[in-house]
Amino acid sequence: MTQDSFLQPPAKEDTTAQRTRHVLVPLPVDKAYSYLVPDNMHLSAGMYVSVPLGSRELPGIVWDAPLEESDKINTARMKEILAPYDITPLPKVHRDFITKVAQYNMAPLGFVMKMTMSAPAALKPPKPVTAYKISENVREAFQTNEDKAKLLRNLSPQRQNILDVMKDGFSRRAAEISELAGCTSSVVKGLVKIGLLETVSLYSAAPCRNPDPKRSSVTLSEAQRGVADKLRADVEAKAFKTTLLDGVTGAGKTEVYFEAIAAALEQDKQILLLLPEIALSNAFLDRFRQRFGCAPALWHSQLSPGQRKTTWRGVADGQTKVVVGARSALFLPYRDLGLIIVDEEHDPAYKQEDGVIYHARDMAVLRAHMGGFPLVLVSATPSLETMANCWQEKYDHVHLPDRHAGARMPDMHIIDMRVDKPERQHFISPSLVTALEENLEKNEQSLLFLNRRGYAPLTICRTCGHRMACPRCTAWLVEHKKSERLLCHHCGYFCRTPKKCIACEDEDSFAACGPGVERIYEEVNALFPDARTVILASDTNDAPQMLKETLRDIRDHKYDIIIGTQIIAKGHHFPKLTLVGVVDADIGMRGGDLRAAERTYQLLHQVAGRAGREDLQGHVYLQTFFPDHKVMQALANHERDEFLDIEADEREETDMPPFSRLAGIIVAGKDEAMVIETSKQLGRAAPMAEGVMALGPADAPFYRLRGNYRRRLLLKADKKVNIQKLIENWLAQVKIPSAIRVYIDIDPQNFF
Repeated sequence: MTQDSFLQPPAKEDTTAQRTRHVLVPLPVDKAYSYLVPDNMHLSAGMYVSVPLGSRELPGIVWDAPLEESDKINTARMKEILAPYDITPLPKVHRDFITKVAQYNMAPLGFVMKMTMSAPAALKPPKPVTAYKISENVREAFQTNEDKAKLLRNLSPQRQNILDVMKDGFSRRAAEISELAGCTSSVVKGLVKIGLLETVSLYSAAPCRNPDPKRSSVTLSEAQRGVADKLRADVEAKAFKTTLLDGVTGAGKTEVYFEAIAAALEQDKQILLLLPEIALSNAFLDRFRQRFGCAPALWHSQLSPGQRKTTWRGVADGQTKVVVGARSALFLPYRDLGLIIVDEEHDPAYKQEDGVIYHARDMAVLRAHMGGFPLVLVSATPSLETMANCWQEKYDHVHLPDRHAGARMPDMHIIDMRVDKPERQHFISPSLVTALEENLEKNEQSLLFLNRRGYAPLTICRTCGHRMACPRCTAWLVEHKKSERLLCHHCGYFCRTPKKCIACEDEDSFAACGPGVERIYEEVNALFPDARTVILASDTNDAPQMLKETLRDIRDHKYDIIIGTQIIAKGHHFPKLTLVGVVDADIGMRGGDLRAAERTYQLLHQVAGRAGREDLQGHVYLQTFFPDHKVMQALANHERDEFLDIEADEREETDMPPFSRLAGIIVAGKDEAMVIETSKQLGRAAPMAEGVMALGPADAPFYRLRGNYRRRLLLKADKKVNIQKLIENWLAQVKIPSAIRVYIDIDPQNFF
């Protein structure tokens, strides 16, 4: 498509409707703005355009909004659309999806659209770089030995090397030619002057343009083949269907859904694979390359601006076929999406808590339904919401009950920390120390899991009891010993550990309370000084390349003991790792969260699944003060389904999701009195109806977060109630001050 294609002769009849278009801009607005279309410009819905808004020039999308009477009257005051962008228009199904997401999550329409326009630089045509290719007369001379010898006779060895490199006809940059031919760029440019090379413009190619669905495949077990054939049939049917691919850790679920990807590629469709954390993609990329011959396109927050631009444009024009990304990848402007896979569908990371608050798994189901294509949810520990949909036969359910290639599930060991106590100021029980010793003697790897970064979660004065807290958040500062800082993991505030207490002024009185992974690392080094030990956490391996190298070193058995947070809990395969020790198995069950038991089970089951994934038997040790808790017993006895049944019964008895609907209303602002008063007004205006219950207001568990005071209200309603309409009418009764923000969290997953 070229810019000229937008220019058309003026219409014979210049009516208001023909000259007016609605444009949605990426701002927190709930409707598209009306603009005049210049006489020589032809636009249709979905096109990207540049428009004036106040003193700014913004990109936007021509929207499908109806023309209002006020627009017809005030055309004289309308501004004109400045110019269209030369890029494939956003398909109607995606525009409708944006509208539905905004309506369901009660988010501003323009803010939701902004997630699709997430690489605005990609709207402009890519800038070419200068490259070089062999001249046509030289290529012809290379066809015969006689002409080739004649041509090369008077050339230096360096120039001969360059022509030998370039004889394949491909275009290359000067730096690449210099590296391959062993010369400087000036020699390359010298060949241009004498007509042996010619310059061409080279553009960055879209990633994952030509994956080969038939390149290779692994031998699937009978159970895997049955599930793979079912998923292939769903893709070939070209109809909406949601399927839960449920299988134990190590069952080979990835290779099974690769078959669904292959089926979609055979139809020339685009595929989206969502991962909860992009760290998982490092282990995934090599397997994808082996199967399809190229790497998938990646989409996550750590991409460079150039990578984002190239990938976004490749998705929009349909060249990029497979995208692997975090939750935001769902909103890329796919031209012809034909399959979505949500791996680790239970993971809390799919819920976005800032900006537009939404659950990527649930919105993926909506996107597949609107696009009329299948969606696959994948997990070894499915969420209760997903299982409820399977029980009600809204979703198909396929199951892989055994590990691949005959590997056995790990043996589970519960360590009662009330009896098997560690030494004072230590955190690893004698039983686990013995197990680590034995594993080292067998030359096998061990993993100690603790989902807590840093050295210690609390720093306290031994003299007066003062606790070091964040001045901006209701949170203790976490000690990071390596960097000698106290850090808030919520807002990023940090300071040096003071030499004397700021409350009682006693010197050297601060003590670290509780363990983080750095403290466990210190304890392991004292116990096993000769063991090769490494920490794997998001703040110690924050760069993708560093994380990739660390994971490779673990796979290559360059470490004996790994100490990790949830970054290592899922998606990784380490052949020599046979022991997993969970330092604090109770950590997730503190705080009274609705999903505390479910999430604890999911996380511990996933981390336990790292042990013994090949022919070596795995062992998992859970250190707990509550050995009889339903979570510990379910893990010990491999009774996942029984645990889910109990959890479902308890939720149904208390009328909690998935048997009802919840919505959170969060009132936030820097003026504490104003926050309290606004929340009280909302509480007094709360709806009262059959099947509806409003709770609060109450202080949020994190009463202060990033400098804002926060109060919460909770609305519980029967599933048949239109909870969005109820909230809309509720909020309309209260005038919200401009200094106060009211956030709406439909289907909340967290209650902080």
